[in-house]
Amino acid sequence: MKSRASLARVLSTHHLRPSELDWHVLVIAMVLLASGMMFVHGLSTGAAGEFGGDVSYLAHRQKVFLTAPAVVFGLLLRREWVRRNAGWIYGASILLLVAVYLVGEERNNAQRWIQLPRFDLQPSELAKVAMIVALARVLSRNRMALARQWILPLAVAGLPLVLVAGQPDLGTAMTLVPVTVGMFYLAGARGPILVGLCALGLAAGVVAREADLVRDYQMERVETWIETYSPDELIASRDGAAFHLYHARVVAGNGGILGRGLGNGVASKTGLLPERDSDSIFMVVAEEGGFVGAIGIVVLYVMMSTLLLLSASGLRDRFARLVVGGVGIYFAAHLLINVSVNVGLLPMTGLTLPLFSTGGSSLLATFLALGLAVGMAAHKESRLDEDAFRSY
Repeated sequence: MKSRASLARVLSTHHLRPSELDWHVLVIAMVLLASGMMFVHGLSTGAAGEFGGDVSYLAHRQKVFLTAPAVVFGLLLRREWVRRNAGWIYGASILLLVAVYLVGEERNNAQRWIQLPRFDLQPSELAKVAMIVALARVLSRNRMALARQWILPLAVAGLPLVLVAGQPDLGTAMTLVPVTVGMFYLAGARGPILVGLCALGLAAGVVAREADLVRDYQMERVETWIETYSPDELIASRDGAAFHLYHARVVAGNGGILGRGLGNGVASKTGLLPERDSDSIFMVVAEEGGFVGAIGIVVLYVMMSTLLLLSASGLRDRFARLVVGGVGIYFAAHLLINVSVNVGLLPMTGLTLPLFSTGGSSLLATFLALGLAVGMAAHKESRLDEDAFRSY
């Protein structure tokens, strides 16, 4: 009886009214998940790649089935329990990030993974969700009007950012920045201050470079990105530093308007495109689904993020509003950075496309964030905050 009572304090179905659930968000998410699995299946029938490895649809499907229950778990979480325990959730994520430095496995010049029996855990993925919850808790009673009110929110966002960047995992670190800035804006921070904060961040990057805190291969990526804006330089470096950039653009160009068909792309048949089932899967969509397919996927992500933000704006409880809004920004940030990297608008870095790419930790974090946001958006209790009717 005690265990049931304890569990009831954490999980509940009473707050979920089917008529108030954002079914449209869940439907869009399922369409994206099914589309991603379809493209991964097409890749699995192609050639094994030296840089991307052998793509296994079976392994991806198993990870989907293993992590999908996180959506239900997030839906059933009691909002008050999450609010009260936000600090513990955040602290656990920080401990996992620290554990990576002690027992993490190193791959491709990065130490990001902790080996588990069923799949390798990447704590930086879970840290994104924990940071959203912790920031929502801190900002729920903070209007960002005074200088001292910025100290704790910046510390909450800055600690995981530093730990993740040090692994190094610059892709994840890059997503934490727009999520933080977006949540600050939703909490009431003024635009000019946020612009100044972003400028300080860029200045910190320059200082880090001058202090030799940036690794050589990272600077090489930035320099390659700048140089390969010239087609001639891109072609000249296609067998060297620009290998990934070159094949990503070739793959996208092959797609045309309607694409080459599922499993018929060069990325699938030759396996030359690195990380074609994870970080670069959007370029596979562009090749096999063409311009129409790529735009369709972008539209679905934009719709899902927009619907989450609209749902957040209708919530009276400030904590829930910030969590739901933060998850909406989370999806938008991933889309923007992943697509920008693949088409050459940002330097090459590793970042998955939520619900679409392979990767157990990414799926787990995405499912959990999605369930948490939809569950909290279903809370329509008549609780009025001081700024309940403020327009953001």
